Amino acid sequence: MRPRVLLADDHTLIAEGFRRLLDAEFEVVGVVSDGRALLAVAAQTKPDVIVIDLGLPLLNGMDAGPELKRLMPLTKLVVLTINEDPDMARVALRDWASAYLLKKSAGVELIKALREVLKGRSYVTPSFAQRLMDGFIRDPNPRSSKELTPRQREVLHLLAEGRTMRQTADLLHLTPRTIAFHKYRIMEEFGLKSNSDLVRFAIREHVISAS
Repeated sequence: MRPRVLLADDHTLIAEGFRRLLDAEFEVVGVVSDGRALLAVAAQTKPDVIVIDLGLPLLNGMDAGPELKRLMPLTKLVVLTINEDPDMARVALRDWASAYLLKKSAGVELIKALREVLKGRSYVTPSFAQRLMDGFIRDPNPRSSKELTPRQREVLHLLAEGRTMRQTADLLHLTPRTIAFHKYRIMEEFGLKSNSDLVRFAIREHVISAS
């Protein structure tokens, strides 16, 4: 029996291309275009693997992933994204994902990744894996270190200076969703409750000056 795969991507042409690619070896049980539909269809179809784009509307992949892991602990979750932010990749792989692939290098690589995760292994796009490893060597246990990553410092600096998430995203050449991820990750990790807390924290950490 072929392994069952659910695809979640809000770009229909991309998703249909992946469906055709996988059809020979896998049974694609559905294609969904937003995070809410992903949770509903996953519960109905109970696939062996779910391929998730992080930029899903309604409920993004970084929020849908942990929920899927909680609801379906045996289902393998594979991230397929344009997002090359090492911090996001580390969090996803540590907390819920079995694989992290970049869309620019997908294709045959997606089939390889699905084969690996179904064997209980993990997979990361090779060109991206070294960046993850470099970060791990610098900080092998980010939860306990309680230090801001370089990307978090950049985001915190701009937000604490009063820039919006959209402005911060434009300046750093990232998406607003990525900025939101970093902002709320900082708030969660350092126990911050409001934007005022965020500014005070930035001053305390010497990210911005108090003047």
